[in-house]
Amino acid sequence: MSVDLRRVKAERIAKGYSQEDMAKMLGWKSRATYSKRETGKVSLGADELAKIASVLGFSNDELGIFFTITVPKRERA
Repeated sequence: MSVDLRRVKAERIAKGYSQEDMAKMLGWKSRATYSKRETGKVSLGADELAKIASVLGFSNDELGIFFTITVPKRERA
């Protein structure tokens, strides 16, 4: 599985938050710090994903919505 960054962005937009808003709520220094993670230029750590999900209103039990399956269909069975 890998983090679905498009889902992270979609949830942020659905909440009406800008990247700058997210950076401030996360306590990060700049919008660029957040943007680099949302665009995949910098890997998103597990703790960072959990914090982002929390800011977006998701519990740790709901983190699964931010992942995508990367195993080919033929190998899933």
